[in-house]
Amino acid sequence: MAAGCGGPGNGPPVSVRYVDHVSAGGNLPPAGELKNPFADSGSVKQGEQLFSAMNCDGCHGGGGTGWVGPSLVDGRWRYGGEDGAVFQSIYYGRPRGMPAYGGILSAGVIWKIVAYIRAQPVPKVVPTQSW
Repeated sequence: MAAGCGGPGNGPPVSVRYVDHVSAGGNLPPAGELKNPFADSGSVKQGEQLFSAMNCDGCHGGGGTGWVGPSLVDGRWRYGGEDGAVFQSIYYGRPRGMPAYGGILSAGVIWKIVAYIRAQPVPKVVPTQSW
């Protein structure tokens, strides 16, 4: 199965497991792993253009440092910071403000945005705490 392309018939992506998931009764549901097929520098540049064109910086600030929406570069992730979890946040959206872009953007476009986000350095002015 191609990363981010979903199951048979190119449906929605598989569920992603990440370390911050809390399991009920200690039993985790079945999950897969999504890997970004676009991690090269050309895709990062395209992702930067898409981040701006889709007005992601309107909520997440320039370079994803945060504004109305949370910072995407400070190392803190409510729904998981792995590539697959970031992909799913963009694809499906999240409660309290993050729209679902899976209905208007292809998986490839979303992966390029993920590549851009993940390539950003942590700015010195963004307070980050390691747990």
